Amino acid sequence: MKRLAFWLPPLLWMATIAWFSTAEFSAENTGTVLRPLFRWLLPAATDAQLAALHLLTRKIAHVTEYALLAALWFVALTRERGLPRRRAAWVALGVAVVWAVLDELHQATVPSRTASAMDVALDSTGAMAAAVVGRYGGSRVLEVAALFFLWAAAAGGAVVIALDLASGVSAGVLWVTVPAAVLALALRRRVALRR
Repeated sequence: MKRLAFWLPPLLWMATIAWFSTAEFSAENTGTVLRPLFRWLLPAATDAQLAALHLLTRKIAHVTEYALLAALWFVALTRERGLPRRRAAWVALGVAVVWAVLDELHQATVPSRTASAMDVALDSTGAMAAAVVGRYGGSRVLEVAALFFLWAAAAGGAVVIALDLASGVSAGVLWVTVPAAVLALALRRRVALRR
């Protein structure tokens, strides 16, 4: 029974994903549910904006459902099988990517659905995100992401300020955010040197 508690969630989620690839979850059918909801939430939105929001929601669902699939496999592989985190992350990623390809091949056989390599890429992105968090742990991933975004804000913002100055346009809030990012990077460096 204990083994089943680890293996059943990823297997049930795979079945759920297979169900999501049926005609019942075509863009036309999900649109009949989501568009009225979006219209209620955003009454001033145009039809084009609602269509874009519907498409965005469907694509975010791809990333999310495969991140969850990889996470469920990672838990099953590390807790029940005792695989090391690194190996479990690779196996979970592999299973999720293979399932994404099979899912799209299945959709190619459903009249109201189409197969898409872009959807496989989105699915794989979600699975990879979960595998990376599983492999390195959430705090390490967040630390690296924060560092990346601080550098992007500092360097990218500095470039935009330079371009704005060259073209005579006001850089606005960048005059605050860029120095704040540089200060945050300097403080992180100082703390790291003290350790």
